[in-house]
Amino acid sequence: MSFLLYLSDFMVPLIVFGIVAYGVSKKTPVFDSFVSGAKDGFGTVVGILPTLVGLMVAVGILRASGALDLLSSAVAPVTDAVGFPKEALPITFMRLVSSSASTGLLLDIFKNYGADSFVGRFVSVMMSCTETVFYTMSVYFMAVKVTKTRYTLAGALIANFVGVAVSIVITKLAFGY
Repeated sequence: MSFLLYLSDFMVPLIVFGIVAYGVSKKTPVFDSFVSGAKDGFGTVVGILPTLVGLMVAVGILRASGALDLLSSAVAPVTDAVGFPKEALPITFMRLVSSSASTGLLLDIFKNYGADSFVGRFVSVMMSCTETVFYTMSVYFMAVKVTKTRYTLAGALIANFVGVAVSIVITKLAFGY
């Protein structure tokens, strides 16, 4: 077990060293390649910055206006019927848009209900099984200038729905609720 702890401590430095060693063995100008990649990355950040600002503003409006609570109240009767914890509805919706906002809601759930409660365990599993669909699509598609997303949104929303459903099952099976 202690070997795994040491290995995990040195994993990232070993990977970086391995990449540099491979580059040197291939006679590649490693530092110049790194600087070139960093310049390209900076250009990408500048290109997607308006999208990121727009998403952050939208998340702020959703949280401050009470629209998230209103949406949660509207679907609560359906979720209560299937055993979905109503306390987890805001984080489920926010997870589609923003990872940092959903992490803030996760911490609120931990503070109010405890990390070892059913809802605390459920949202922990759910955060691992779902993705920030709208954020990811906007950032990555904007970066490569994709304008026609075809089936991406539908597929991602279905995958997220399945992730949430499986999270309930996993939490109930693993923790006996």
